[in-house]
Amino acid sequence: MNPVLKKTKALGLCSGGLDSILAGLVLRKQGIEVEWVSFETPFFDADKARAASEKTGIPLIVRDITERYLPMFAAPPAGYGQGMNPCMDCHALMFRIAGEMMTETGAYFLFSGEVLGQRPMSQVRSSLRYVEKRSGFDGYILRPLSAKKLPVTLMEQEGLVDRNRLLDFSGRSRKPQMALAEFFGVTDYPSPAGGCLLTDPGFSKRLEDLFFHGGELSRRELELLKYGRHMRLSPEAKLIVGRNKSENEQIMSFFDPGKDTLIRLHSIAGPVGLIPDSFPSGVIEQAAGICAGYSKAQRDMRVKTEIKPPGKPSAVITVVPVNTENTNELMIIP
Repeated sequence: MNPVLKKTKALGLCSGGLDSILAGLVLRKQGIEVEWVSFETPFFDADKARAASEKTGIPLIVRDITERYLPMFAAPPAGYGQGMNPCMDCHALMFRIAGEMMTETGAYFLFSGEVLGQRPMSQVRSSLRYVEKRSGFDGYILRPLSAKKLPVTLMEQEGLVDRNRLLDFSGRSRKPQMALAEFFGVTDYPSPAGGCLLTDPGFSKRLEDLFFHGGELSRRELELLKYGRHMRLSPEAKLIVGRNKSENEQIMSFFDPGKDTLIRLHSIAGPVGLIPDSFPSGVIEQAAGICAGYSKAQRDMRVKTEIKPPGKPSAVITVVPVNTENTNELMIIP
């Protein structure tokens, strides 16, 4: 094995999955100083990366990139995947931001745990090349697990990385990674399922509805997509109904009294209802009846319901609970 000729440092994108972990360990075994960065938005977090850092001892930086992510997400040049996932432009943006961090971290190049051919859209040669060119750091991105199947990088040419000690993984099989994990003594790692909500069909459908009806693409609106039952009552009105106490609390944490209509039941246990960004008077009784329908109220009861319009005092109306079997056609996701 040829020794690395020069000391260097690498900054890697870390999802916290096995591939990320192995990529960092492969470089560290060469004597390269390794650090990770993991990014957060309303669609994904860095929890798995934090766990990986704790287990391996590889330092981790966590950055919230929502402000830069949302403009890209609204119009990704390469489009979306099967859901609302702009994977190629997402990866390019992550590498761009990581590249901008190289100076402050003292890193000379970037790396990731991507494996050639593991994912049919985002990890084929053309996609990997697209990401490199769009990142602004073409030539400074290394994929240690598939490096021998990819062109030689500047880092290898300059003797900063020993290509002979990189790998030639490709395809969808996880057996090579599992064998390498055993070699490194890595026994506890997440399943390969992605942690990005944009690949979740239910979340994507809610997001598509938000786009279609011109909803605001803000952190608050995106966070609200994660909780409750979502029903489209009219083109202007979407009702969010909490499923349990925890969801009620989450919905209330994003309630904006200057913008939203809030619905709460009087003297009976039931859900919080929220109509974001509007007070559509024509559907208020329907919305209140739906909230009552998901409460403990009997179907023939008259239920007092508090309605809090945006920027105005509350009012109390009386409604009959709606049979929830009749709300399926309103559901953004069944």
